[in-house]
Amino acid sequence: MKSLRICMIFSTPFPPREGIGNYVCNLSQKLVLKGHKVTLITRGSLNFKEEKYEEINILKPTFLPFYPFHVHFHRIFVNRLIKKFESNFDIIHIHSPLSPVISTKIPIISTIHTPMKTDTLNFESVGIFSYAAKAQSKVSYKLEQDLLAKSKIITTVSSTVANELVNEYGINYNDINIIYNGVNEEVFVPLDKKSSEKYILYVGSLAYRKGLFDLIDCAKYVCTNYADIKFVVLGDGVLKDRLKKKVKELNLEDRVLFKGHVSKRDLISYYQNALIHVIPSHYEGLPTVLLEAMSCGLAVVATAVSGNIDVISSEDNGILVPSKSPVEMAEKISFLIENNDFREALGMNARKTIEEHFTWDIISNNILSYYESLMGEKSG
Repeated sequence: MKSLRICMIFSTPFPPREGIGNYVCNLSQKLVLKGHKVTLITRGSLNFKEEKYEEINILKPTFLPFYPFHVHFHRIFVNRLIKKFESNFDIIHIHSPLSPVISTKIPIISTIHTPMKTDTLNFESVGIFSYAAKAQSKVSYKLEQDLLAKSKIITTVSSTVANELVNEYGINYNDINIIYNGVNEEVFVPLDKKSSEKYILYVGSLAYRKGLFDLIDCAKYVCTNYADIKFVVLGDGVLKDRLKKKVKELNLEDRVLFKGHVSKRDLISYYQNALIHVIPSHYEGLPTVLLEAMSCGLAVVATAVSGNIDVISSEDNGILVPSKSPVEMAEKISFLIENNDFREALGMNARKTIEEHFTWDIISNNILSYYESLMGEKSG
């Protein structure tokens, strides 16, 4: 396949800390290694910026935070940029949600990570945040419909998201291609010998729909029964103060530890040395943290939602529990604490799952096959 000039459009900070930004960054790095040229367009500030990240070009057009119409305004500046550099690109790959739709003759492939309409239905906020989410949903739904209509190829990161596009957006299931999230299995690797510290790990944003109050209820149950177990929470977000308040009310301040954002090196170390990784979410697309934990050979207890059910075969390479069931989650965690051999077997099978299905080499090859089909249509 000849070298392609690929433009990725997304709408999160760069360099990324989590989520879609990580997906785009890792995919782009792998595509560059395979001989392709990648340009990223994402949100900037008031003034346009052009940067370089390794071998990747970064363009950050003006972004005006006029919610809920910020994407409409951002679209104006992105379209100007595309018009200016259009001759430099063969493929445009847009990652949604909240990315602007553009006007171009270049073939567009879109990846829907989380449909905004479904995401908002699972948004468990109150007050101003709830009203803002509902307002954003109505606006974003029309933008996503426009994006789907203009896309030559539609991909999603899980079968659940694909079904959501069918049910909520009226897309034919046969027109949707599932290409999962990926992980760098050469970086996220198991340790032969863990540290002596015993902790349950959560990694992710401290946000609505992540099930974090369930996690604290679960922690109360586990910590009551196991004096040497702690819970480590990595990440930040709008719920941090409320979560810390609940932890204090339950007298768990020395057992549930909030570490905030950590470096990638420290993140890997936390994964490698944890007993168990827990994902208590009420809704997900396909969480990167799930794949990272599994790649590190870590046994995972996750709620049976969205992308989790695409990856985990319960009691084979992880354990699934019902959403919003902190007691059952605590019971499964307790079982794994007491059964070392089974816990280690889950971790080994988790690592094998990653190696066989979820490396960035596999994911990028899948995506390149769709790029190639678009170029065939273009030349034809």
